[in-house]
Amino acid sequence: MFKRLADRKNHIGLFFLIVFGLMLFRLATITIVEGDSYLEKSVNNRLKKIAVYAKRGEIYDRNGVLLAGNIPAFTLDIMASSLEKTDLNRVSVDLMTMLDSKGEGHLEFPIRIEDGNYTFRYDDDRIKWLLDRGYPDYFTAKAVLDDYRAKEQLSETLNDQEAYSIMIQKGIILPISISKLKFWNEIEKENFLKMYGLEQDVTAKDAFDLIRSRREFAIDDKYSDEEAYKILIVSHALKEKGYLKYEPIKIASNISKESAIQISERAMDLPGVNVGVEPIRSYPFKNVASHILGYIGKISSEAEISKYVNDNGYDKNQLIGKVGIEGHFELDLHGENGYRYIEVDALGKMVRELDDGYYGLNAENSSAGEDIRLTTDIELQQTLEAALKHGIEQINIGGTFTSQYGNYNYSEAYPNARTGAAIAVDVKTGEVLAMASYPDYDLNLFSTGITYKDWDKLSPENPNDPLAPRPLFNIATMTGVQPGSVYKMSTGFAAMEHGLNPYQKLYSDGYIEIGGTSFGCWYWNGYRGKHGLTDFFRGLETSCNYYFFNISSGYDHRNQRPLNYTMSTSDFLEKSKLLGFDEKTGMEIEEVSYGIPNPEQKRIGLERSLKSRLGMLLPDYFPAALINTEEKEEAVLTTIIGWSEENPSRGTIINRLKELGVDGSLGTPDRLADIVKFDYFNQMMWHQGDTFNLSIGQGDHKYTVAQLARYIMIIANDGYPYELTLVQSVGSEAVNKNAGVERIALNNTKTFEHLRTAMLQVTQGANGTAKSVFRGFPVGVGAKTGTAQNQGKIPPADEVAYFKTYLKRIDSALSQSKVDEETAAILIDRNEEVAQIRKQMTGASKEALPALESKLSSLISQGYLTEASAMRAAIKSLSSRGLTDAKINEFRKDYDNFAWFVSFAPYEDPQIAVVVMVPQGGHGGYAGPIAREIIGKYLGIGELNVGTSSATGAELNSN
Repeated sequence: MFKRLADRKNHIGLFFLIVFGLMLFRLATITIVEGDSYLEKSVNNRLKKIAVYAKRGEIYDRNGVLLAGNIPAFTLDIMASSLEKTDLNRVSVDLMTMLDSKGEGHLEFPIRIEDGNYTFRYDDDRIKWLLDRGYPDYFTAKAVLDDYRAKEQLSETLNDQEAYSIMIQKGIILPISISKLKFWNEIEKENFLKMYGLEQDVTAKDAFDLIRSRREFAIDDKYSDEEAYKILIVSHALKEKGYLKYEPIKIASNISKESAIQISERAMDLPGVNVGVEPIRSYPFKNVASHILGYIGKISSEAEISKYVNDNGYDKNQLIGKVGIEGHFELDLHGENGYRYIEVDALGKMVRELDDGYYGLNAENSSAGEDIRLTTDIELQQTLEAALKHGIEQINIGGTFTSQYGNYNYSEAYPNARTGAAIAVDVKTGEVLAMASYPDYDLNLFSTGITYKDWDKLSPENPNDPLAPRPLFNIATMTGVQPGSVYKMSTGFAAMEHGLNPYQKLYSDGYIEIGGTSFGCWYWNGYRGKHGLTDFFRGLETSCNYYFFNISSGYDHRNQRPLNYTMSTSDFLEKSKLLGFDEKTGMEIEEVSYGIPNPEQKRIGLERSLKSRLGMLLPDYFPAALINTEEKEEAVLTTIIGWSEENPSRGTIINRLKELGVDGSLGTPDRLADIVKFDYFNQMMWHQGDTFNLSIGQGDHKYTVAQLARYIMIIANDGYPYELTLVQSVGSEAVNKNAGVERIALNNTKTFEHLRTAMLQVTQGANGTAKSVFRGFPVGVGAKTGTAQNQGKIPPADEVAYFKTYLKRIDSALSQSKVDEETAAILIDRNEEVAQIRKQMTGASKEALPALESKLSSLISQGYLTEASAMRAAIKSLSSRGLTDAKINEFRKDYDNFAWFVSFAPYEDPQIAVVVMVPQGGHGGYAGPIAREIIGKYLGIGELNVGTSSATGAELNSN
């Protein structure tokens, strides 16, 4: 045996025997032991699982007219993981070059190359956003958020998340992570650099070179940086896929048909590239009902990622409903995504879609989202929107509201009237028949993700003015303002429920004087007239303030005697809760409710306002050593505000301010005392005059158009407080939220009847404040006009230009050159101050950093580093006249009064309630023609031959 082994020929045979045995063993291992594993790998290389997005549910009006649907659009995907790196790189360059030549939008790489300059797209976008809004490029997210909170006058009691939620509803979207108080661009940049193991302070050029040179991307030196950029667009997107690299990468959405055909024709040159079709959101009526439907957008905030991606399995790149019906019913509209399997060739090109059962694989069909049917009627909606737009445009220029129901001349122009809202409600069900805010916006801008350019177009022209037109803002549900005289039915309701006889005549004597202050009826203030003997019906018809002063206090002020009932301020406010003033309406979209007024709220609000104002004023009056830390500043603020309960005399406040350290070397203590005493402390006390103001819809009332519509609905339907609803059904499930609603229990069963009768006299009475609007109208209409006084001055869009224009009128002794010189010096000092804090922040410990950030945010919020803020300080510093902010602002334009009009029809059998509000619309009657147009359309009233009417002087001056 050993001799055989020693034979060299046998060595060769033995070698082949061993090799053959190993091969047999390996073959057995591959086919028997690991056969399933290799089969799976083979299948995975050829077969790909592709997500099938669910068709988004559609939205219809009450008659089945499509309002929000889906249309097919061409998309461009690439199976990047199936290509060799060299092929992928060539295809990427060719594909991006083709898309760029066609002007098609597509994915981008986070580092931008332009004219040989390398920048981080994150930094560019953040800086552009800041500069476009007048901020320095180094402004922090916290400083921006605080500044917006101040501009929008949001309560300090709200945390940042709550405050930002309100901003979103106002159409203010900040590129900020509220939980981290960082710009999203900053967070995305940090994550991008971490992905490639790069330092956070690396330059864009160095980052690009390092990423380009990575072996995983295999970018040949023959490619220029511009071509490498195109390669990295796809390669970076593939890297971001992580373990989902087998999924196709969406390169572009909604490309043109021409581009889709051209790319398809070059299929052999572009392996792995597929032109597909997917549905995108479409709104056939564009702007119509935009504030009801709401818009869609990318998943962006932490809350959205948590809710939709983590909890509900959304793809992070999917669009979601943000606001309105689209947002509120997102989970219903979204549906369930499915998937399918495809086979690809060696080039990554799709060969075929697999049938179910192939290799045991079965596709899962997507389930379309639920369709939603609204309560609105598209024709009435269009009528409402057209009437609202036409009315506002004519009020703005003092023109004529043209209508088949009679033209209406606006004898006085109100150029600041540029916004408004209207709503129509079915009084028997609470269904919203139509609702709109003006201006509106084209919902299709958001169908595939809105561009920065389009977004900026939707921003207010004057961001300093809270009443400036904001197309994204739903005024009807999100703006709470004083209701003016349309509130008087609520005062009458409370008085009658407490025992008022509506037929009792009280003498309305023009004005009431309390503590040296005169509270006059509009008729007295404008004409020195008196309404004389007035019952409730005439009181509402003529909108007599004096009458409502009487009944709100249960006192006959002319004859100095109590009436036959007792009613306190809290009593009549409490009754208003029954009419919906203290709660939201129930609509299925975003809305606010500020509640009813109360004395404590008034004090708290003024204390908060005083603290904010003092925070800005302290440096003008106190030496820096007394307020140079947060603790010292807070101690001074707390001390001054603490005097409010006592409300000391002006002289006492001056002495106390001197004791606190106001020595006159800066601002004099008497100037600060006047602000504290007269602007705040005196206003915190609750007086009889406050009750008078509340009774006629002035004072601290703040209600939305939607709340007023529900209020009128309750009056019209004889006391059924239905919630308002926009939705009839979701899928096959009907929405019936008002089943079983009971009528309000009354002490006087005819209270609502009396209210309706009085409202009829507003349109048909000899002295009705809306008689000219409904002259010749064939249907009885109950209505009320309201003119809500709006105090304050309009902040200019360019305050520097304002200062330069009015400098000589502010202080004739000042020269512009001196002011400019002082302004420049102040800006240098302020920027140096901020720079020092930023330097401290660079080396600060984790414990010290929050305090420094807070100090910086407080310092630079509200425009501290802007030229306008510095010029204001310069004017104060140079003037010897002791100029206050109020004096400097004296030449700003005044806000005009708000116009309210509330109504229901027909009087005999109420069916519809219509409410219109035009901010700065001047007179309540001016909103009347808009309401008339809506009522006429709903009731099917044809053309009337009634000519042209104009408001009487009394109608114009009533409130």
